[in-house]
Amino acid sequence: MTLLLAPMEGLLDFVLRDVLTRVGGVDRCVSEFIRVTGTLLPDKVFLRYVPELLNGGRTLAGVPVRAQLLGSDPVCMAENAASLAALGPEGIDLNFGCPAKVVNRHGGGAALLQEPERIAALVAAVRRAVPAHLPVSAKMRLGFHDASLALECARAMQDGGACEIVVHARTKLDGYRPPAYWEQIPAIRAAVAVPVVANGEIWTVEDAQRCRAVSGCDALMLGRGMVADPGLARALRAADAGLPGTDTVAWAELLPHLMDFWRLVCADLEPRQRAGRLKQWLNLMRRRFPEAERAYQQVRTMTDQAAITLWLQALPTADCPAPVAPAA
Repeated sequence: MTLLLAPMEGLLDFVLRDVLTRVGGVDRCVSEFIRVTGTLLPDKVFLRYVPELLNGGRTLAGVPVRAQLLGSDPVCMAENAASLAALGPEGIDLNFGCPAKVVNRHGGGAALLQEPERIAALVAAVRRAVPAHLPVSAKMRLGFHDASLALECARAMQDGGACEIVVHARTKLDGYRPPAYWEQIPAIRAAVAVPVVANGEIWTVEDAQRCRAVSGCDALMLGRGMVADPGLARALRAADAGLPGTDTVAWAELLPHLMDFWRLVCADLEPRQRAGRLKQWLNLMRRRFPEAERAYQQVRTMTDQAAITLWLQALPTADCPAPVAPAA
């Protein structure tokens, strides 16, 4: 079983990649998309999205990170891919799944699923532009309005030189609404010879087991489910080994990781983003941990960085105590 950590703009960035890979169980990460819009991006842009490039293309826990590009012009994408490749990522992934209107309006992301021939040209241009040893993969949805071109799009990615295809089993029109249509993945697997990874609505061990059974995929990509339950990958590995429940991550084990997350947020993000990022993570973890619900309710109105730091430091010794104001 191969477990990948998904790219999620505005949520699963390098900060959360760092923390979640420390919890363990993940084989590889994919960065949020780096948007290519007609110019050759400077190295600092690639490094902003994928600072792991300064660490041999790996998180501090040693998990490789594949950098993702999003764009629609083959020449410009190829030039940027070559520049990115020189910085030493684990590989390059191409985004054909983003449902954002601003991206689709300019012909990127999921919009390209309406034109398989353009997908093939774009993948081939990137494949030619980077060293032969460097993996080039792709992530797709089932389609734009519907799944009628799913097989053609997957074949186009393979024909262009993609070595792996992640399938988010929903269309652009579906957005992130459940369910994910895992039952459509076997046809895609049958249509291509490269590995296919299943993605979408995997929140629990039971979800993952059903996804594997329905899709036929041994490789899964975890997104919001891993953010909500940072121990999900470890639990999946325990279940796969026939030892369910033996590697469940308890709330107490997550508290040091929560503090590490806050330190990284305060060090690397703008002040206006910091409190919101912590609340965003706690909000998702409410699905899995009752303690996260209590923590979220107490921190949701807080904005002062020093006060939040003191509150977090108190969590291990009390069950979500009332916020403490910083000393004058």
